[in-house]
Amino acid sequence: MATPSTKVIAAEQTEIERVDYRGTATSSSLSVIHEDILRTHILNRLDGVSFLSTACASTELSSLASQDNLWRNVCRSTWPSTDLPRLQELISAFPGGHCSFFSASFPLLAANMEPHAKPPAHSQAEPETFTEELISAVDIYHRGELIFSRAVETETASSWFRCSPFRVDLLDTKDTCPTRIPRPETEGACGELEEELTLSWVLIDPAGRWAVNVSSHRPVSVQRHWLSGEVHARFALVVAGERGTASELVQCGIVVTCGGGIQEGAMHVREVSLQMENLDRMYMSGKDSLGILGRAFGGSRNGMKRERGGRGRHEEFVALKRRRRERKLRAEGAMDTLCVASTVFIFASLVLLLMWRR
Repeated sequence: MATPSTKVIAAEQTEIERVDYRGTATSSSLSVIHEDILRTHILNRLDGVSFLSTACASTELSSLASQDNLWRNVCRSTWPSTDLPRLQELISAFPGGHCSFFSASFPLLAANMEPHAKPPAHSQAEPETFTEELISAVDIYHRGELIFSRAVETETASSWFRCSPFRVDLLDTKDTCPTRIPRPETEGACGELEEELTLSWVLIDPAGRWAVNVSSHRPVSVQRHWLSGEVHARFALVVAGERGTASELVQCGIVVTCGGGIQEGAMHVREVSLQMENLDRMYMSGKDSLGILGRAFGGSRNGMKRERGGRGRHEEFVALKRRRRERKLRAEGAMDTLCVASTVFIFASLVLLLMWRR
């Protein structure tokens, strides 16, 4: 038979156990959830940015987030164009697997737009060649719905590629991709497409096991051709040129052309192309573009600011290009004036010389 003191001690012990249990449940609430439930029903539903944030919340989540199969699902959902056997095998061979691929491909590149900016250290050494092949993984969305997804391999070792203007086309002239995008009839409708379209163009270096996203994510401009009615959506990303300063900037320009008959109601994607243009409005050759992309593969990223910066940097690039053209025109005008003045002076000198001899 228990004495009163024994009952008090038992009651205190029960209270202590209750407190310890509550404390344990509060401090390690994730431990009561099975790992398979966290991985299958929670982490598997997050996008890449949320996944990175969740991995920093606790040791348990950080351990789960290091699993490559979860990052493989994140990359597949972010870039459906990478869901190919060769690309999956290639991405798995990256130093950090799919996690490093996402970290390299998701954010935008950051180019220094300061007029007197010093070139970064990695731009000093320019390799003669940085890869013999480029893989383009491109995905286009309209209002969150995937309308175009394709991966294309580009051979870069030939002399023809290196001497010709750099250009990557994802569609043949007779190849089109149907969409549900309604045909815009006004400029206002084209303005709406600037907020509804998103594009990702990931360039992958198979030899160096690195990747970079050269798209501005959203269009910098959407224009409708007055005669054909085709819609041209332009995406642009400014990267460092040969010296990495504002005087040597290069723009990666992506053009998506959509068109279609009036009877069809919806447009077809007819062209998706990538070119590189410098401040002199000249398209870069394949060799020069490879050198620039080689530095871009190791360049700094602009955090996770995918929604901002693309259009602003494009406008700054256009302004720099306009000012350079104006300076060039002024220099050419001054040179023309000097040539005319020199011609007049020489002609007058000859006339005076002939008159003096007479």
